[in-house]
Amino acid sequence: MYMTKSFLFTSEAVSEGHPDKVCDQISDGVLDAVLAQDAGGHVACETLATTNFVSLAGEVNFQGKSPDYEQIVRKTVAEIGYDREGEGFQSSSLKVENRLHKQSADIVRGVSEDTSITGEQGAGDQGIMFGYACDDTPALMPAPIHYAKLLLRRLSQLRRGSPDFAFLRPDAKSQLTFRYEDGRPVAVTSIVVSHQHEEGAGEGVRQAVRQVLQEVIPPEMLQDIDLHRVNERGGQLYINPTGNFVIGGPDGDTGLTGRKIIVDTYGGAGRHGGGAFSGKDPSKVDRSACYMLRHIAKNLVAAGAARRCELQVAYAIGVTDPLAFNVNFFGTGRVSEEKVVKLLQDRELFDCRPAQISRDLGLLAPRGWSYQESAAYGPFGWEGFPWEKLNRVEEVKAALGL
Repeated sequence: MYMTKSFLFTSEAVSEGHPDKVCDQISDGVLDAVLAQDAGGHVACETLATTNFVSLAGEVNFQGKSPDYEQIVRKTVAEIGYDREGEGFQSSSLKVENRLHKQSADIVRGVSEDTSITGEQGAGDQGIMFGYACDDTPALMPAPIHYAKLLLRRLSQLRRGSPDFAFLRPDAKSQLTFRYEDGRPVAVTSIVVSHQHEEGAGEGVRQAVRQVLQEVIPPEMLQDIDLHRVNERGGQLYINPTGNFVIGGPDGDTGLTGRKIIVDTYGGAGRHGGGAFSGKDPSKVDRSACYMLRHIAKNLVAAGAARRCELQVAYAIGVTDPLAFNVNFFGTGRVSEEKVVKLLQDRELFDCRPAQISRDLGLLAPRGWSYQESAAYGPFGWEGFPWEKLNRVEEVKAALGL
């Protein structure tokens, strides 16, 4: 996102019932089950879901009894809301195929402290990872993705908690465009929401979306939107613009783990290294390093080091120490980017070695949170996850002289 005087920026989000998100949550349900009995377990689980069918594939390596993978699938699907008889994707009647197998010994060798080339736990793969934070919102997330997700989460709460909204079904997408002035979000300029529903409930969906928009988006941000003009040529509010959205979820479109990497991060406002999160244990730096960099970036912004902060780190498989760091404040910094790079290199406050990331963020033994929970609406911007804690702000201020 560039700091020009005036521009538009758009992000999309999806609900927990979106086909790809169903798969993300199943894969992370497998990870949660493995780590619950072996904190050192390794998981790389991929899920495919289509009409009344789910397939698990990938690699696992852990001590103890195998989890009941089929039960994990059915429970996850039911909790999302696909539990109605007669639908094309239904928890009790779908077929589950399990193709998980033991993890490659070559990979195990690279991420084991006993056998890695450095004598410590090495990174689970080569690659580049990014973390991002900005002061658009109290959550220190970019406004377009933040409010797009808040909208869908609130609709999900209504669907689950009120019989008046039982016509809503689990699959949904949203898309918000914001106008920025002098680098700050000032107004929503267009809104698109597609929400699965029961037959004949189109008007109910439109009323529900209008209600929730007014609940979750500050009124001054809605000044450009006429909530009474829906799906009109020249209007800025589109709700189920194709007219009907009854067939949804994996029955309407095949889902796969790891296809919502931009939705899961910053809605395109920050760069992405290409690696997905779900179904991967913390030895995969695709996941754990992104969590750590979000934690660092958020604390830097909260400390006043910059209004926008993007961090990059690079790893080699089996090697403990990061190969390189990059810091970008997009011209909003109060300290030099080089000073922050040195702070990261010296491990003075934050340690980006794989084992230390897992230790500092508690990634091997989740307490009060789960990976499956993080998969529903992405891991960033929500209280309760350890990487979202602002627990190093004063130390950052002291280290950087702020």
